Amino acid sequence: MTNPLILGIETSCDETAAAIVDGERRIRAERVLSQLAEHRPYGGVVPEIAARSHLDHLDRLIAETMKAAGLEFAALDAIAATGGPGLIGGVIVGVMTGKAIAAVHGKPFIAVNHLEGHALTARLTDDVAFPYLLLLVSGGHCQLLIVEDVGRYRRLGTTVDDAAGEAFDKGAKLLGLGFPGGPAVEQAARAGNPKRFDLPRPMLGREGCDFSFSGLKTALRHRVIGLTGESAELGPRDRSDLAAALQSAIADCLADRTRNAIALACARHPQIDTLVVAGGVAANGAIRASLKTLCEDTGLRLIAPPPRLCTDNAAMIAWAGVERFRKGLTDGFDFAPRPRWPLDPEAPRAIGAGVKA
Repeated sequence: MTNPLILGIETSCDETAAAIVDGERRIRAERVLSQLAEHRPYGGVVPEIAARSHLDHLDRLIAETMKAAGLEFAALDAIAATGGPGLIGGVIVGVMTGKAIAAVHGKPFIAVNHLEGHALTARLTDDVAFPYLLLLVSGGHCQLLIVEDVGRYRRLGTTVDDAAGEAFDKGAKLLGLGFPGGPAVEQAARAGNPKRFDLPRPMLGREGCDFSFSGLKTALRHRVIGLTGESAELGPRDRSDLAAALQSAIADCLADRTRNAIALACARHPQIDTLVVAGGVAANGAIRASLKTLCEDTGLRLIAPPPRLCTDNAAMIAWAGVERFRKGLTDGFDFAPRPRWPLDPEAPRAIGAGVKA
């Protein structure tokens, strides 16, 4: 079927989302409910709170999405839900809901890898042809992969400790900027001088494509303590300058490792002409600007989906469902939700890596 109509469900972290997408790359309707207010008092996502919120709101969001699209379940060709990786309680809520809808209405069920949703978003927004290079950056993931086809990914590099989004979140907490960290750091950095504080660029200039951000967080902490002691608060200028320095360091690291990945990817697939950046951190303007400069230097085009499709959403899950449905890749009702689910199962896990895969 060339134009399937798919309902997508996303519940892997702290966004509850539903969307309907068709094979002509049209988002018929979508709903996304953020849980930021529920998690902000804790400075991060609390898995139990997230799962309970998904339970409270998912059915309503699906009903609203169906109504907005003017569709009945009978019109759908399949139901796609994030099957992992993610916070397992939330993943279970989405998978069980998707299975229930599929079973009641006699539709195929498709378990989508959340990372594949991000990886294929550029094909929804820009119809990018295979193969292409992907920089996937979010709160839990930091990877460079060659996207060869649906279900075919070759990982070139990953983080050996923390993801870029983790560095933003923990950095924002150190600077007293609140949660979520990425947007808070970007906002504060607009008024800052990134050159005032010399923060390290871990892995910069080394061979390979792996990342490391743990040392950067430690260096930032030492800078904060050096300015304030253990208890005093930062002044507005110090806070903005440190935010700008942190953002600049992360952008430099991402661009440096991606430059190495471009050389490796193009050597393997000379026809590659596109770098795609996806995931929540891809919404950061400074990182997009740094990658744009890199692409101008290397002769690639940069594709960055709209910010609303970089953060977790169900449209990307529905679109991944479209791609998999076209290839006959559906799942049985015995599919088990997965807290970990690597896109490239053949790639070795980085030593010391603490990210979800």
